[in-house]
Amino acid sequence: PRFHSPARRARRRYARTMAADLGTLLDSSYLGDLAERSIDDVRAMRAECQEVESGMSLLRRLVQGRLDIVGLELRRRATGAVPEDASELIAHLPEVLADRTHAPGVGRLPQIMAPGELPEGLQGELDSIVGPAELADLKEVDDERLRSIAGELDAFERRVSEQRRALFDRIDTLQAEIIRRYKSGEASVDSLLQ
Repeated sequence: PRFHSPARRARRRYARTMAADLGTLLDSSYLGDLAERSIDDVRAMRAECQEVESGMSLLRRLVQGRLDIVGLELRRRATGAVPEDASELIAHLPEVLADRTHAPGVGRLPQIMAPGELPEGLQGELDSIVGPAELADLKEVDDERLRSIAGELDAFERRVSEQRRALFDRIDTLQAEIIRRYKSGEASVDSLLQ
């Protein structure tokens, strides 16, 4: 088994118990006193941002999936095709969702492999745009409501993406501060083993 120092265990415990509040993390004062914080605090802040970003990544995928399903129904209606039943929709999902497997640009590797928890309130906001029950029965939704759902989902996805980019900026700033401290000698690799 790998040995984890008491300091490392404390950092992990601190990171898990910190409130993963998206608003707090994105507030302009969050990084304000970074140079005054201990290296353990900076690492814990980075871990907290990474954990929330992981939840935002999951949320973004959920939004994109719903947007793709709504888009499929809009295309079906535009072509005049017969409404599909649930089994036909499920059969089409791999091709519908496949266009989102490669994002433009170089992307980022995930820092945390397990999906994080969704930030509080955002799952409810997504469900208020289109919940699972309505999503499962889109053929019963009128055209105006369907277009409204698509527009709201698109705006929500853009907002979530902007918030993720802001979290990445926080993570990059925190990582740069950690690297700076190691390069300047303010922090030592030996401190990880204490």
